[in-house]
Amino acid sequence: MKTFSSSRQVIYLLIFVLTAAFAVSAISGRVTIKICDLTAIFSNLYNGRDSVGDLIPKELVFLWIRLPRCIMAVLVGSSLAVSGAVYQALFRNPLVSPDILGVSAGCTFGAALGLILPFDSFSLVHILSFGFGILAVSMSVGLAKVISIKPMIVLVLAGMVVLSFFNALLMAIKYFSDPYDELPSIVFWVMGSLSRVTWDTILVMAPFTLAGLILFIVLSFRLNILSLGDVQAKSLGMNPSFFRIILITASSFMVAVSVATCGQISWIGLVIPHMARSFVGPEHEKMIPVTALMGGLFLLIADSAARSVSSAEIPVGILTALTGAPIFGYFMFKNRSTGWL
Repeated sequence: MKTFSSSRQVIYLLIFVLTAAFAVSAISGRVTIKICDLTAIFSNLYNGRDSVGDLIPKELVFLWIRLPRCIMAVLVGSSLAVSGAVYQALFRNPLVSPDILGVSAGCTFGAALGLILPFDSFSLVHILSFGFGILAVSMSVGLAKVISIKPMIVLVLAGMVVLSFFNALLMAIKYFSDPYDELPSIVFWVMGSLSRVTWDTILVMAPFTLAGLILFIVLSFRLNILSLGDVQAKSLGMNPSFFRIILITASSFMVAVSVATCGQISWIGLVIPHMARSFVGPEHEKMIPVTALMGGLFLLIADSAARSVSSAEIPVGILTALTGAPIFGYFMFKNRSTGWL
């Protein structure tokens, strides 16, 4: 009961911090939006009036740039973080993530391939991104099973092989793509950015993110059982292969939609689950909501910094890597005697 109460306190605290960070991020930037400006903007929206004077650019910036961007940061951060937590539970390996298993690289290659094909379709980018993401995780798991020696290390090494393979294919696409029309878009996907987010992309992203989070919360008890191994799962009357396919497909699809929308944003799926675990423990009923909140908060802060620290916007993938790598190094040092490796 005490643990449950403390986990609820962590969730409430994270909701408060995320709400505060969201509000600060939405009004901060090169165009400063004051509280009185927000009051006027929402008053005009409620009464059906048009803004006038200096309020017009502030309304455009707030409603059509910052607000959808902040929402997307929370959605993508939550998706990547929870997907990483699911992968770590399914493969019983604290070192795996969508990045290390090659899923993000496969999704990025699929999105880049969709961009250079002569079919201008946003759905095609999502379909190819998802398809190659599933292919990447299947290749990693298949290669690790074939070798079947020291599964924790081999799965990571297999993921590195698949990661290198898809990165090579991506470099080939970049090399042969048009340097003026196609290459800038591909570079955008590789480095990760939320600068092109619109309300339309949120309408695409939000249902998948919310459905995935609900699915993982509902199946969180199954995740606890799967993390014990197939033998224990079968002894408890559970079909591990069935649930593993469902969870891998759902988590890979969440990663694919995130990559197809905002590009490849690394380290969130690896670092955030460890941070959540350090606060509420390994039980996924508590860990999944905390991971989602932490992931959304992490990317929201990173994106706010990416568009504020310099005159030119920095790709958010750079900042997540710069902060995520040292944090993961700290967790490796902290758990050096617990058998991670």
